[in-house]
Amino acid sequence: MRLLSTLLWLALLAGAGAVMAAPPTLPGRLVFKLRAGGAAPTAELDAVRAALQSLQATGLTQKFPLSLPPNPEQPGGVDLRRVFEITVPPTLSLAKARAVLLASGVVEYVEPLYIRQPLYVPNDPLADSTTGAQYYLRLINAYRAWDFTKGDTSMVIGMTDTGIRYSHEDLRHQVKYNYADPINGKDDDGDGYIDNFRGWDFANNNNDPLYEGVVAHGSLTSGVVAGQADNGKGIAGVGFRCKFLPLQIFSDVGVAAFGGYEAVVYAADHGCKVINMSWGGAGGYSSFEQDVCTYAAVNRDAVLVAAAGNTPNDLLFYPASYDHVLSVSATDGADAKASFATYSHRVDLVAPGINIFSTYGWNVQLAADSVDTDYWRSSGTSFSAPQVSGAAALVRVRFPQLTSEQVMAQLRQTADASIYKLPANAAYQGYLGTGRLNVGRAVAALNQREARVVRSVMLPPSAAGYAPGDTFQLVATVRNLLLPIVGLKVTLTSLSPYVAVRQGLFEAGSLATLAETDNKALPYWLTVAATGVPVNTTATLRYHFTGDNGYQSDQYVDVTLNPDYVQLNAGDLSLTLTSRGSLAYDDLAGTLGQGVSYRNSIPLLSEGGLLLATSPTRVSDRLRSTNGGARQSFYTLAQVRRLAPGPRADQEAYGVFRDSLPTAQQPRSVGVRIRQHGQSWAAPAARRNVILLSYSLQNLTADTLKPLYAGLFTDWDLPGAPARNVARWDSVNRVGYCFDPVAPVVYTGIQVLGTGPAGVYSIDNQAPKSSPIYFGDGFSPAEKYLALSGGFGRAHREAGTLAAGTDVSQVVSTLLTRLAPGDSATIAFAVLAAPTLAELQTAAQAATATYQQVLAARPAAGPAAFWKLYPNPTNDRLQIELPTTLGAVMAQVFDNMGQQVLAAPLRAGGGELRLAGLAPGLYVVRIAGTSLGQRVERE
Repeated sequence: MRLLSTLLWLALLAGAGAVMAAPPTLPGRLVFKLRAGGAAPTAELDAVRAALQSLQATGLTQKFPLSLPPNPEQPGGVDLRRVFEITVPPTLSLAKARAVLLASGVVEYVEPLYIRQPLYVPNDPLADSTTGAQYYLRLINAYRAWDFTKGDTSMVIGMTDTGIRYSHEDLRHQVKYNYADPINGKDDDGDGYIDNFRGWDFANNNNDPLYEGVVAHGSLTSGVVAGQADNGKGIAGVGFRCKFLPLQIFSDVGVAAFGGYEAVVYAADHGCKVINMSWGGAGGYSSFEQDVCTYAAVNRDAVLVAAAGNTPNDLLFYPASYDHVLSVSATDGADAKASFATYSHRVDLVAPGINIFSTYGWNVQLAADSVDTDYWRSSGTSFSAPQVSGAAALVRVRFPQLTSEQVMAQLRQTADASIYKLPANAAYQGYLGTGRLNVGRAVAALNQREARVVRSVMLPPSAAGYAPGDTFQLVATVRNLLLPIVGLKVTLTSLSPYVAVRQGLFEAGSLATLAETDNKALPYWLTVAATGVPVNTTATLRYHFTGDNGYQSDQYVDVTLNPDYVQLNAGDLSLTLTSRGSLAYDDLAGTLGQGVSYRNSIPLLSEGGLLLATSPTRVSDRLRSTNGGARQSFYTLAQVRRLAPGPRADQEAYGVFRDSLPTAQQPRSVGVRIRQHGQSWAAPAARRNVILLSYSLQNLTADTLKPLYAGLFTDWDLPGAPARNVARWDSVNRVGYCFDPVAPVVYTGIQVLGTGPAGVYSIDNQAPKSSPIYFGDGFSPAEKYLALSGGFGRAHREAGTLAAGTDVSQVVSTLLTRLAPGDSATIAFAVLAAPTLAELQTAAQAATATYQQVLAARPAAGPAAFWKLYPNPTNDRLQIELPTTLGAVMAQVFDNMGQQVLAAPLRAGGGELRLAGLAPGLYVVRIAGTSLGQRVERE
């Protein structure tokens, strides 16, 4: 009698999570940053010129040529002289531009320019403006602050906003005029700006940041921070005597122009020690924007203050959520969180934001040299932030020895935490920062303590995040910003049910002012839950600081869990496999995924994925389309999961997705369910250059699919010169491959495995409009069908000449002559990479041999060949049919970590399992019993 153990992969249905839309971008405009180097990056620019030409990029400009280089004695700065802007065709995908520029080897990042919005919530125009107008000055204790300091005219606050009416009676004497560059048509001070006497308009690129009657936002925020005090008119700004520099970043004529980050650099370079940013957008993290904030705060020692947003949700809002920025949310007159205010663990403090009375300047009929005398009430975090900016200016005047980092700490630690005792704020514990601004306490004395984690490093590093069951470490570097602290302890706790802290204590000891220490000797240890973790979950961890004299404070750090893709990287080749059939990235912007690389190279693939078709109109894919976006044919049934090690490889990944059934109204789908399987090996050497991908296709329609074409599309952009690649076909090994014919660094390819037909369609991405496939207007379903079906002859095996090369793509395909309703068939490909063509061919031979071994391990005979498991996927009941000759057996269900989650006996012939209590995902079903049959293992 022998033990019978049969495996089946079971998928539980999973729902799709909501994804926040990315903020709008300036069409056709990108920024990129050269890697670290000298001040004059001539050689690096020469290295990217070929890439820029292939992208049809124009208007290459250095964004900040006069910016200050990093100070080696002050770590953490950035070099903005290495940031450049280009103009590209609007149809060019960000992923393609990123891959091409990164392939030069000298580019650090490539990003769009986001359009951020002013945060303005207009109020009732009949609101009372005659009594108690500036209630917020009493609430934030400004009158007491002015007993200690009234600021100084040498302290300048940069107001990055809409235009202002600098003719207003409470603003005109508060503007920081640049007397070194009077209006005479010359750049008298040599700063690159002609006649920037009153500031600068970055939206329209001129020297006149004058409000022209569309949005008075800039005048309103400027009045809050710097309205002239003691002039017997109107209001008093929190900054009292401090000046402000008007910097217009939005166009008054409604054009999609935005110059917020350029204005931040200008303000920092022109002596502004506080910069107000009452604008922003949810989501859309940008390394470029973070670089600008780091430059202003670290290189130039400016305090950056930003509005936290007017969306009443827990979310990240930029620039407020960037490092080195004070994030300010809003409260009402009773210290309760304002109904519209964004809240999050990234908020630093709050200030009143409802009915904020300030300068208006609406009467644009007046001549520019006339005097405006009107005022208005407005609401929004836009009007909370300038109160904090004014307070920061007073702190800097009162305590000039403090760095910007210390000023931020002083404002946080002197805020009124008592607001958390209000019933209205009970639901927002920890989400409103350290409390409501108290500028009186902030300028009274330097008697506060604050330690901060300035760096959090997770080990092993994971750009995507951590999968269920993972264990990782966290190394924190702590800096003491204010008074010395004795006996400092930093305790880490998890606010997420999906992460457990196994070791959470860091005894930092005693720290002098500005001293640092870390816990490398005894890092924090954390473990992700093995099951039940939703896709793309953000888990929040809390650092809790305690020390002498009752000091305590909190800080937070986020970690991403259960990303909706896996990385196969056991060998030298690393590839992102998504839950919906895409390779490298799960979006055209190239932000969801880690790409494809070889031996830690730059990304090699800008776009790739599975492509299916039965006709020019019945095509399924998630590749680029004709509208500048991507088709969304596939949707997830079971999230892709990685097993390391897997049953047959060092790493294996499994997932299930499908397209929709074709109907008369939507006839464009093929109508299949796809079970994908990926494998990666650490040894032997040849298999380190291979990732094997197989797809089991099941016909869900009532019609026979004949024929059914299937292939992988790849847009390779190889190191050196991405526009100097060629595409070729190896008919012996059935490999479509690409390389640089002049200076090859790596060869990449796709191989067709199995016994089915093999074809390749090589595409010149820069081919003229008359070509059969023209990428200038996208990639249409008819073109995709042509690429799949037209590659079985000799006509399209090559693209690019060996002398010059070009920008190339390939579709490597196979076909199933017929697939009947309900039937399934498997197709397989190998993704290959190697330093030479000979090694690539060796890898292809290893892939062929490996795949044949996999097929041999799946015998068609034996008792288990007759068992059935259905429906699969399921969300509850699972029927199992077995040969009655097996007798009674045990059904076992294992999760993707190999842990048994369910076991139940089955009678002869099978039975039913109830799976409703299991989380969505992939599971293994094992049937174990005694029989005269053989041991069978089947997928």
